[in-house]
Amino acid sequence: MSVGYRYSWLVASLLLGAVTNGLLAISAQAIEVQGPVVISAETIEHDQTTGVVTATGHVEIVTGPYTLLADRIAYDPDADRVVANGNVAILQPNGDVVFADSVELSDQLRNGFVSGIRVLLADHSRMAAAEATRTDGTRTELVGAVFSSCNTCAGGAEPPLWQLKAARVVHNETTHRIDYQDARLEIFGVPMLYTPFFSHPDPTVKRQTGVLAPTYGNSTALGARIQTPYYVTLTPSRDFTFAPIFTSREGTVLAGEYRERTRTGLLNLEGSITRPRARDDKGVQTDQRVTRSHVFANGQFDIDPALNWGFAIARASDDTYLRRYDFSQADTLVSNAHIESISGRDYSAVNAWAFQGLRATDDPGLSPKILPLAEISRVSTPGRYGQTATLAASALSLTRNQGTDEHRVSTTGSLQIPHVTPRGELYTLTASVRGDVYLVNDVADPSDAAAPHRNDSIGRLLPQIALDWSLPLERRDQAIRYVVEPEVMLVLAPYGGNPDTLPNEDSKSFEFDDTNLFSATRFPGLDRWEGGARINYGVRFGAYSAATVANGVFGQSIRAKDDSTFGERTGLDHSPSDFVGRLNVQWGVLDYLQRFRLDRESLVLRRNEINVTLGPPTLQASAGYVFLGQELAVDALGPREEMNLSGRASLGAGWSATAKSRHNLGDRGGLLLAGFGLVYECDCGRVSLDYTRRLTADRDVAPSTALTLRVNLLHLGWP
Repeated sequence: MSVGYRYSWLVASLLLGAVTNGLLAISAQAIEVQGPVVISAETIEHDQTTGVVTATGHVEIVTGPYTLLADRIAYDPDADRVVANGNVAILQPNGDVVFADSVELSDQLRNGFVSGIRVLLADHSRMAAAEATRTDGTRTELVGAVFSSCNTCAGGAEPPLWQLKAARVVHNETTHRIDYQDARLEIFGVPMLYTPFFSHPDPTVKRQTGVLAPTYGNSTALGARIQTPYYVTLTPSRDFTFAPIFTSREGTVLAGEYRERTRTGLLNLEGSITRPRARDDKGVQTDQRVTRSHVFANGQFDIDPALNWGFAIARASDDTYLRRYDFSQADTLVSNAHIESISGRDYSAVNAWAFQGLRATDDPGLSPKILPLAEISRVSTPGRYGQTATLAASALSLTRNQGTDEHRVSTTGSLQIPHVTPRGELYTLTASVRGDVYLVNDVADPSDAAAPHRNDSIGRLLPQIALDWSLPLERRDQAIRYVVEPEVMLVLAPYGGNPDTLPNEDSKSFEFDDTNLFSATRFPGLDRWEGGARINYGVRFGAYSAATVANGVFGQSIRAKDDSTFGERTGLDHSPSDFVGRLNVQWGVLDYLQRFRLDRESLVLRRNEINVTLGPPTLQASAGYVFLGQELAVDALGPREEMNLSGRASLGAGWSATAKSRHNLGDRGGLLLAGFGLVYECDCGRVSLDYTRRLTADRDVAPSTALTLRVNLLHLGWP
């Protein structure tokens, strides 16, 4: 049956397998005096006629790590029987404590009967049974068994969060199986699941084929939904899970996952396929059937300690399939294959990339394929003056079914020399030269869209020298440490280097912010070159104590002249540039982070990102706000303004309420998502009821409402 019951073996095997067997071992050692045994009791009597040995009154037997307590213990060697009565308790070396009203053992301690057994496990789990019988030394049977890992959840007359009950439990140690009769799972005392019979392997079996725990859901998009996985053990290093999804509105989805651990790495394959009725652009079902599917696969393998290879595949049959069936919310799927070597300071790799855009505006013919991107980097060990030399090279071949193709070879050599003055000033001199050779096909003329596309070969030599200076200053005032570090960077490089026929494939996404304020070049890739003389200056500051952390950075860049390389309103299109900065404060129950860009003249915010969390865990609110006046240097997006809100309030006795929302604050904005939740959480599990309303739409993925019940029960294998 369900993997939800895979830990319920404790109700059987640990109840007698670890309890009765433990008592057998203790009794045997105590009576037969095999090894060091300490016995204490108010009285110990030996009947010469019958041969019965009886210990009464606070009997305590200690042998090795075991301790046995009882009011009375009697051993009859002729009948081969041991009987313990009254407040029987066994303290085991793993921390478990076993209690019983009475215990009777026979047949060389292989068989026995236990009445009123209770067990407190080392992890505070509890179990009990009205009676237990052990026969043939291998078969344990429990009657009226109950198991729960709840501790703080239970108390008083209230039932625990969950408990597992069974009329009869049989553990066969020969077949390594545990069988249940009339078993039920109760949550808050209410029976939730029942089965007249089920069976699963005992804990000595680590992996075995069988049904796993189902999951349930309901939404306006899919209707009622149930997923019942079936786990298949193929070999000790391979397994497969068949996990079909049954929905009331979209039919059946066949899904599965294959996993394998090899001698050199890991392999994981997962995918799904379904054939529902097709939908038109408005999301209305038609009479036509369409096949929809996806595949995710990844592998990582070692060739030797310094060399490895791997791959990742992500493909979907259409743009909205993953979101509609809740497999993924990604809007771009990336597939990759690579081989790389890491040895000390040296790195080399060869990659291949393919992309699948899932947005409505994505054109599959324009999606690039990269085969290969080869990179190599060599860094020398520091010399006498701390200097290091770096040599880096790369080769790229990017093609499309439609549009521009790019083939590029690039090589960069650099030398970096650090220096620290007696006054504590830090100087770093970096000199570099880069050479690029391009072969481009089907390039549009940016000045004339009607002109024929061109093929061209381009070469460029890009020297650069940079000198960075900073002076860390520190002051201590009682328990607070203040740090101020002014920094100035001078960069000299030739202007130009970006001809019109040179496409921009790897440097489109650009933003001037605090992370690249002191960068010698701010573009993330190689297709765009930041030339010209410039000075980057700013200050880092902070205050630190045992309870408070506050730090930030603020600065600006000044160029010798304006550079058209940067798009309008990027913050670097004029000189001086806009101001950029960051402020981070952690003070008690307040956690505040802000990153911003201010207009160089009006000081109006051009970019503002704020994340704040306020309050203790019992009553906590979080807010995230982002305003982007301009994000990209090329193919610019319009301004965006969004806010995310969330909160959690403790209601006491393990209960809490949650809320979340997402808002578009633009001209045509509004509420994008709203959700509310009720959570009960304690030491043995978590139950949550969530309501979520999504108001966004994408073709056949319409706005939807979902009500989800999640049950996480400790020890029952329900994650």
